[in-house]
Amino acid sequence: MELRELPLPGKIAADAGLLRLEACGICGSDYEQYQGAMPGLPYPLIPGHEPVGRIAEIGDVAAQRWGVAAGDRVAVETLLPCGFCRPCQSGNYRLCSGRRGLSGYGYQSIDTPPGLWGGFAEYMHLDPHTMLHKLSDDIAPEIATLFNPLGAGIRWAQQIPGTKIGDSILILGPGQRGLASVIAAREAGADCIIVSGLSADEHKLELAREFGAHHTIDVEREDLVKRVREITDGGVDIAVDVSAYATEPVVQAIDAVRRGGTVVLAGMKGPRPVENFYSDRVMGKELTIKGAFGVDFHAYEPAIRLIESGKYPLEKMHTHTMPLEEAERAIQILAREIEGEEAIHIALVP
Repeated sequence: MELRELPLPGKIAADAGLLRLEACGICGSDYEQYQGAMPGLPYPLIPGHEPVGRIAEIGDVAAQRWGVAAGDRVAVETLLPCGFCRPCQSGNYRLCSGRRGLSGYGYQSIDTPPGLWGGFAEYMHLDPHTMLHKLSDDIAPEIATLFNPLGAGIRWAQQIPGTKIGDSILILGPGQRGLASVIAAREAGADCIIVSGLSADEHKLELAREFGAHHTIDVEREDLVKRVREITDGGVDIAVDVSAYATEPVVQAIDAVRRGGTVVLAGMKGPRPVENFYSDRVMGKELTIKGAFGVDFHAYEPAIRLIESGKYPLEKMHTHTMPLEEAERAIQILAREIEGEEAIHIALVP
């Protein structure tokens, strides 16, 4: 990664805008992008897809469409859907097929005018297809960037599996999205929330309990599936895998759910085969397996309202605020590549 200076766009189009960044959260997929584990991306590009900022300039048409004015604070969704393909028209704009590749902030080349397509910056272009949400001025910018991971937790651990009052749920991975999943499951009314992690995740597991987890399991000290079956007398209703790269949790999730249960796969694994996966386990238990890609309006809105409510001590999840100049170091800290540094959520600020 390197710092570059790009020119601000000239006249803002009537249906576009310009955002002055206050903060941008760092996601696990930023590390995957940094590592080169996401093929086909149009480098060079400006990373960052969890931006919070204030409207610096806005065209008349965009102001009317978005219901915002210059000076308003907003959170910007990652994806830039075309709005016209079949997935978009059916409300599933996460699966947009009308624009090539992964169309979203943090994933567009700087060679595509006006070049300012990422949140690791001072300013970001607001495309006409932008989806944004107004935010309270009372929330610290770095806490506001949690709208993305919290939205992921709500969609992945609540909306996709249909979590309801009385359900039991296993969350594999206690990172920011795992902790957000705990909050989402608690809000849905789950009466048994279990979170698994490594010995190095002791602090995160402790925080999971503070957010509402009833049980935590150190998979390096206990047999995960055996312990889950003991706690639930047979298996959980739902298992959500939000662990990155590790493939063993996929098999553990399948083994830990009860007959007729649901498994949600949300953690990116890269080009790694899942060892010891036997489809007969899925067939024999009549499981439902669902993939989870991204977040949309229906999860972002409740996430923002939940942040604004102050109901949970989210500041305990946010561990680092760092300047843009330290973006590369911040990504390495999040990935546990720097000895002695441990992070859950990091935000970059201009």
